[in-house]
Amino acid sequence: MKKEKEPMTYESAYAELQQIVADLQSEAISIDALAEKIARAQELIGFCRNKLRETEDATGKLI
Repeated sequence: MKKEKEPMTYESAYAELQQIVADLQSEAISIDALAEKIARAQELIGFCRNKLRETEDATGKLI
């Protein structure tokens, strides 16, 4: 039985993005995985931006 994937939160997306950045800085990512990591980073950045916009819209304030 597969464990259901938990919904992504801003905190989990940001933490994963930080890990990708750390891996890039330490050159821990192989050339073969680089494109995949960059694509995932773009997804995470988009998710975080949307969350921030939603929060801004809900509160009427710029974060």
